[in-house]
Amino acid sequence: MDYKIADLSLAPGGRAKMDWAWRSMPVLNALKARYAALQPLKGVKLSACLHLEAKTACLLRTFKELGAEVRAAGSNPLSTQDDICAALVDTGVSVFSRHAMSGEEYRRYLRDTLAFGPSVIVDDGADLVATVLSDMKELIPAVKGASEETTSGVKRLKAMERQGILPFAVISVNDAHSKYLFDNRYGTGQSVWDGFMRTTNILVAGKTVVIAGYGWCGRGAAMRARALGARVIVTELDPHRAFEAVMDGNELMTMAQAAPLGDIFLTFTGNTHVIRAEHFQLMKDNAIMGNAGHFDVEINKHELAALAVKHELARANIETFTLPDGRRLNLLGEGRLVNLACGDGHPIEIMDLSFALQLESALYVNEHGRALEAGLMDVPEEIDAAVMETKLASMGLSLERMTDEQRAYMADWRED
Repeated sequence: MDYKIADLSLAPGGRAKMDWAWRSMPVLNALKARYAALQPLKGVKLSACLHLEAKTACLLRTFKELGAEVRAAGSNPLSTQDDICAALVDTGVSVFSRHAMSGEEYRRYLRDTLAFGPSVIVDDGADLVATVLSDMKELIPAVKGASEETTSGVKRLKAMERQGILPFAVISVNDAHSKYLFDNRYGTGQSVWDGFMRTTNILVAGKTVVIAGYGWCGRGAAMRARALGARVIVTELDPHRAFEAVMDGNELMTMAQAAPLGDIFLTFTGNTHVIRAEHFQLMKDNAIMGNAGHFDVEINKHELAALAVKHELARANIETFTLPDGRRLNLLGEGRLVNLACGDGHPIEIMDLSFALQLESALYVNEHGRALEAGLMDVPEEIDAAVMETKLASMGLSLERMTDEQRAYMADWRED
C-alpha cells in the first residue's frame, strides 16, 4: 500500500482518538450497520481531501469497511494530525499528508491521492476537483462524480460551472439542510470559540468581537460570542443578512468603522482580503485576528507582515506582528481555519450528520454515475431527511405523522 505520512508508529494514539469519536457518531454507526453486508463500495476507488482528524478518519474508515479502496489527502497543513494519518494507514487507508506540510508538498499529495484513477471524489474546498481539471484531465473519464463539504468549495465549483468546465456531477453536501443548519451554525459556532480559547487563554466576556460575514457560520459564532458575554459587531455585504444581524441583537458597521473598536476579529466570508492594511492601521494594541473560512486569504497576511517591524511567535499558533508605533496585532493559526488549526474542529455529534451525508452522497454518485448531469446538484431530499430522522431516532425522539384525513386535506386543499 502506498502512503506518505510523518510516522507510522503514532498509530495507537490515533486509533484511541478515532475510537473516542466513533462512540458519539450514532448516525454513521447506523449507516455502517445497514450497508456492511451489502458492501456497496466494493471495488470502488475513492479519493478524499478532508481535514485529517479523528472524526474524518471515522468516515474514511467507513468507506474502507464498505468495500472501497481509499486514498486521502489532508485539506489543510495545520489541521492534519500525524497520529490520525498513521492510524488510517494502519487500517488500510492510503494517506498522503503530514502536519505543517509545505505548499508544494500539499499539491504533490493531492496528485498522489488522485494518481490511482478514482471513480468517486469526496472533497473539502474543491482542491481535488481543481487538481483534476488543471493537472490531471486524463482522469476525467473514470470519475463518476464527487461531493463537496464546504461553502468555500461550493463557491469555487459554481465558478467552474459558470465557465462550463465542470465535467461531472458534484453533490453540494454543504447546502443540505442537515449540513448548513447544524454544521455551519452550531458546529462552527462552538468550535471557533473552542479553538480561540484553547489558543489564547483569554476571557471573551466584556470583549468587542467583530464578525465578518453573517452567513450560517457567522451567525453561529456571533450567537456564541453574545452568550459568552461579548459585544458583537457584524460586517456584511448582503443587505438581508445585515438586517438579520441587527434583528438578532448585533451591531452593524463597516470594517473600517469596527477596526478601532474590536478586540477580536473573526472572518467567515469565503472572500479574499476582508481585513487588510487599511484596517490593521486602525486596530487597537493587542487585537487578535482569526479566520474560519476554508482558505487562508481573508486576512491579508502579506500586508500585515509588510507593515510590521517585528514578527514573533508569541505562543503556539499565535503570531504577533509589531507595527512601527508599537501596537501589536496577533494572528491565530497562520490565518488558516481557526477551529481546526487551533482546535479539534466541530463537535463529534455535528460532524456525524455531515459525514453521514458524505457517505450517502458517495453511494449515490457511485450508483448513478454518469447518468447524473454534469454540474452542481443538491443532496437528494430523501437522503437529507433520512439522515436527520436517523439522528432523531438515535436520541429516542419521534416525528409527528400525518393522519389519513390530514394527508387528504393537504392533497386537495382549497380556500374555504
